Amino acid sequence: MSGELSPIDKAKFVAAKRAADFVEDGMRVGLGTGSTAAWLVRCLGEMIREQGLRFKGVPTSARTAQLAREVGIEVVSLDDARWLDLTIDGADEFDGDLNLIKGGGGALLQEKIVATASDQMVVIADIGKEVETLGAFPLPVEVIPFGWRTTQALIEETLISMDVLGRSSTLRMNGSAPFVTDEGNHILDLHLNRIGNLRQLALVLNQMPGVVENGLFIDICDTVIIGFGDGRVELRDINEGTIEHDRLDFVESDNLFTDLAE
Repeated sequence: MSGELSPIDKAKFVAAKRAADFVEDGMRVGLGTGSTAAWLVRCLGEMIREQGLRFKGVPTSARTAQLAREVGIEVVSLDDARWLDLTIDGADEFDGDLNLIKGGGGALLQEKIVATASDQMVVIADIGKEVETLGAFPLPVEVIPFGWRTTQALIEETLISMDVLGRSSTLRMNGSAPFVTDEGNHILDLHLNRIGNLRQLALVLNQMPGVVENGLFIDICDTVIIGFGDGRVELRDINEGTIEHDRLDFVESDNLFTDLAE
């Protein structure tokens, strides 16, 4: 199966495979949302079947919860787990300080709650997600449906005084209808191009009535695992200031993802 994967999918696969090694018996683990996190869930399911790994998973979305149950992971709520040993999730962008933009999959609120309720956050990503300055990827902002146009106008007006290059925003759609998050909210995608002051923007956005949460993850990620299409992985630990390199071999007979529809 792995021989049929695109270079990007191979990069996601090896990053997820390497991150799965962080999970130990008895842990409470936050499970991210998105294409790269789906590879992780599959890898953990394989470890459950083949190695007898046992842990409790706290999903960050309904679709991650469904996939986790399908592969045999014991799923519990964050309220039941209370606090997590580890969260592993993807990112839409990350910079040299391991600050992130997340929310491309629409689960940023649960993702941020789960990540901040963890002793450690590990991000898995392909090398294409690394940027010098965050902002090329549209910044998701979750807003309540009531008065969302007013909230959008307030955000765009406020952006005039922010250190950003772009100030337009769009309502995320699901076909002809607005996209609805697991909490029943909408998402505004801010097209900023470049964000000069992450902390200022995050603080100002979250002070606005109607805004639930923004997709800037600042000082939350501890380690990023970067996958490459040739099987190489790079581990960067922001706390230890270390960089490690590894390589994972592809097994051509591996059918781990034969039914993964991503």
